[in-house]
Amino acid sequence: MPGTDPSFAVLRKPAAEAAAANLADYERERARFSWEAARAALHVPGKPFNIAGIVLDRHVEAGRGGQVAARFVERDWRRRDVSYSELQRLSSRFATLLQTLDPAGDGRVFSLLGRCPQLHVTALGTLRAGRVFCPLFTAFGPEPIQTRLTLGAARVLVTTSSLYARKVAALRPLLPALQHVILVTDGTPAPQGTLAWHEALAGDGGVCTPASTTADIPALLHFTSGTTGQPKGVVLPHDTVVAHHATARYALDLRDQDRIWCTADPGWVTGLAYGVLAPLACGATSIVDTEEFDPRRWYRLLAEERVTVWYTAPTAVRMLMKAGTGLARETALPELRFLASVGEPLNPEAVTWGVEAFGRPFHDNWWQTETGAIMVANYAAEPVKPGSMGRPVPGVDAAILLRTGEGGVAPVESPDAVGELALRAGWPSMFRGYLGQEAKYRACFVDGWYLTGDLARRDADGYYWFVGRKDDVIKSAGHLISPFEVESALLAHPAVAQAGVIGLPDAVAHELVKAFVELKPGFDATEALRRELLAHARRRLGAAVAPRDVAFVASLPRTRSGKIMRRVLKARELGLPEGDLSTLEGAA
Repeated sequence: MPGTDPSFAVLRKPAAEAAAANLADYERERARFSWEAARAALHVPGKPFNIAGIVLDRHVEAGRGGQVAARFVERDWRRRDVSYSELQRLSSRFATLLQTLDPAGDGRVFSLLGRCPQLHVTALGTLRAGRVFCPLFTAFGPEPIQTRLTLGAARVLVTTSSLYARKVAALRPLLPALQHVILVTDGTPAPQGTLAWHEALAGDGGVCTPASTTADIPALLHFTSGTTGQPKGVVLPHDTVVAHHATARYALDLRDQDRIWCTADPGWVTGLAYGVLAPLACGATSIVDTEEFDPRRWYRLLAEERVTVWYTAPTAVRMLMKAGTGLARETALPELRFLASVGEPLNPEAVTWGVEAFGRPFHDNWWQTETGAIMVANYAAEPVKPGSMGRPVPGVDAAILLRTGEGGVAPVESPDAVGELALRAGWPSMFRGYLGQEAKYRACFVDGWYLTGDLARRDADGYYWFVGRKDDVIKSAGHLISPFEVESALLAHPAVAQAGVIGLPDAVAHELVKAFVELKPGFDATEALRRELLAHARRRLGAAVAPRDVAFVASLPRTRSGKIMRRVLKARELGLPEGDLSTLEGAA
């Protein structure tokens, strides 16, 4: 596997800017950091270790209750501000309501809500009450909704009257555990068998004390789509907030009273972790756009809301690139300090385009639903190697391992050698189980390491480079080929907007590389362009790694969080079952 692409120089930070960063000295901070100290900085002895208390009550009691916790920007640009004190009061009302509806306290609470204040209230009220909260994508159709509500034994669901009528009402006879549905309505009466949000939360019972939870008590449930079969329910504890706080400070350089815009959908783990909980833990203000992607709207929002930290997805970055650097430069963004991306690896071109368009690079980072928080990142004070996901956050020990025939693991010592990315177990946000799948959960851990299923390499400077999921990596004529690397080479061509790469069976080479390409406006899918792209890839990658074929597509299959679904591309090409498609963009 090749090292750093020499066509992309290491991006170094100005000395003054580096000195002002939260993580100004990476090695020193790693040496002195401890999760025990990080936990003690958030938790008041004698009080429950409860996420809601930590992210809300702590700030209100310190006199910061009037600060805006979240600002919601509507389609017509109207703003709705919710302060820390208001969010504390509203979440208390919701917690009290849950205690009335479900006094036994063992039911899980699900939301099927978009970017709205009720999502924040539901999440924090559920946690305050000591219940487990699970968000769902609003784009899910009835079948994936039913699957997740059933697997999670949902007792309470909060959604809108429109979504309920279109996607949930017909499922009620199939969901015997679902006892209560609370509807966010426009003031109209709620249908029989449901409660209206504005009525259920009417009045003001004051602030209720958070439930007596401990750090290891389950708090969050997130579903991940599997290659086949049912989705997996990932269980995270209240201790997750410690990692949210630390990683937001280190990996996103988030500071008190910053204005952070995390563009992720709240039905995705990033949307809840870094769009709701981590900003609150840090005393920042979340900017929430209720609308979907639109380049001009995004630039206007960045400017008018004076966003300082921007956390988005590689797909969104590439779509902004597609709209042109000129459009980006039309808007001055003097307060935008830090740009970050997550969801899938960020191509080197996208990292450096940030410098071209905004004067700052995008900082890639890596984590999974199972890790609960960012684990590997590029930092505000550290040099960025375009294409690398960076180095482990303080408190996280990472390694490149190979599984042995005896059921153990062995470290990969040579720089740039490929193996499985592994994390030493024990960080606060480490998942505590797959719901109802204990054997599958235990199989993720070997000799004290969590094996992520991602193949990666570590260079001589300690930077980690994503190679691909174990099932994605292509083995061709003795070569181990990273789809991401091939996609990055294709994205360097001016005609290519998006690329997806898979391996197809071959009797001689085992697998041959095939690429699927979305073109930018103004380019036509001609045979001449196809040959040009093949030649371009061979020049950059060499004949052994470059694709043998390129196909043009109108759009690539990807999740709503932006990940290109290579397994779907491969299944469609080979006529095989496509597996769980519930998170696929446009799925109904």
